Amino acid sequence: QAPGDTFWDIIRKGAEAASAKDNVTLEYSNDPDATKQAQLIQAAIEGQGVALGSGFVIEGDGYIVTNNHVVDHAETVKIRLSDDREFDAKVIGTDKQTDLALLKIDAKSDLPVLELGDSDHVRVGEDVIAVGNPFGLGGTVTRGIVSAMARDINAGPYVDFIQTDAAINRGNSGGPLLDLDGKVIGVNSAIYSPNGGSVGVG
Repeated sequence: QAPGDTFWDIIRKGAEAASAKDNVTLEYSNDPDATKQAQLIQAAIEGQGVALGSGFVIEGDGYIVTNNHVVDHAETVKIRLSDDREFDAKVIGTDKQTDLALLKIDAKSDLPVLELGDSDHVRVGEDVIAVGNPFGLGGTVTRGIVSAMARDINAGPYVDFIQTDAAINRGNSGGPLLDLDGKVIGVNSAIYSPNGGSVGVG
């Protein structure tokens, strides 16, 4: 945050850091030719074993973080960057207990990265930004506040969730939750919803 920044400047910088440069769309499919977004969405609707998710670059040589459940059981994983370049990705490691996965692509150029923040310093009521690929709409940015900290949803022994009312929907999984300095303070992982869409509990 630079001296004199308005609230809009802070939101814009955080959004650009995640969306214009670092937002990643993850696609996996049993059909390697099903790479177009419309085909993927239609296949997902028809239950053809296709999933969409999100992620973010943490090292410029192509290391990407997402959720384990986004890539779990995937036969192939494809990455689409915000500039529409597509890559086959290798799953480097996964951890079901924390629902995290590390992927690697060969981008052949140094990628912009998101800086990791410190969620221990986050307070209830602070503004946050969620970036991701809901319903295949890559680069979507939503804003909300931290609704609660250390939320236990019985997802494992090592996971205390940050609850937010920023809109998070199917396809947001694996995307970054940012503070207003554009630093990653969480990974969008789950929503509570009676109808499958965002109701302000993510």
